[in-house]
Amino acid sequence: MDLQALKIFKAVANEGGIARAANVLNCVQSNVSTRLRQLESRLGIQLFHRRNGRLVITSEGLQLLDYAERILKLADEAQSVVRGGGEPAGKLRIGATEVTVTAHLPRLLASFHRRFPKVEMTIETGSIEQVMKAILADRLDIALLPSRVMTGELAEEEAFDDELLLITDSNHPAVLSTADLKDCSFLAFRQDGFHRARFENWLAGVKPKITLEFSALEVIIACVGAGMGVSLIPRSLIESRNLASLIKCHTLPADIASDPVRIAWRKEIVRHRARDEFIRCLKGH
Repeated sequence: MDLQALKIFKAVANEGGIARAANVLNCVQSNVSTRLRQLESRLGIQLFHRRNGRLVITSEGLQLLDYAERILKLADEAQSVVRGGGEPAGKLRIGATEVTVTAHLPRLLASFHRRFPKVEMTIETGSIEQVMKAILADRLDIALLPSRVMTGELAEEEAFDDELLLITDSNHPAVLSTADLKDCSFLAFRQDGFHRARFENWLAGVKPKITLEFSALEVIIACVGAGMGVSLIPRSLIESRNLASLIKCHTLPADIASDPVRIAWRKEIVRHRARDEFIRCLKGH
């Protein structure tokens, strides 16, 4: 089966249309349409329903898409293997939660880019569930997550451990027990259910007055500094942003404070040079 035809089919399926796929592939729309019709003719099936100018993938198309993604990935892997020990190049798609990206990745990405400038990195952020779905759907090459993935399709291991700190406004008294937080509001990142659950487990029945959700960590930190509530933030983020003058930091019990970052990737992709070098850099970080 023609790899270029599969690449075009995959782009149309992912983008939901000929024009957007042509833009992603950097080619003319007529070429995309022609190659798609040729593929359908060769297979003897309809891959998309044409409805009011839109393309909706068929059940047969969904089956082919699964195989196409695996075939294209294996082709990339084969090319990487036969090229041997050359410098890593090509695309590296990284997924992580917003907290992980903000706290840990900037310096790591900069260091990796200096060492391997031919690698084209893209970063996708979302909740743990969103990142998991993306890597299982083969839209990511590697994921950084604060919890175990618990699926047989992915390989995983711990990269490094950070420390969570409770942050309050600078005038807040010392937190001696969870009872000191019963009248506080908890400020949470909208897509970060992991740290919110960690906080609620620590309170063990002493619920915060209210949980407020935000879409940016900078807003959470500013609001905590203004006395709006409390939150949990990785120590590395506080140190990298020099936030000690804006907020007060309180240490937590060891089982609550431990904030491991785990890496996960698809098991069947045995070799991916850019991914493998990124994992080595991550562990060294």
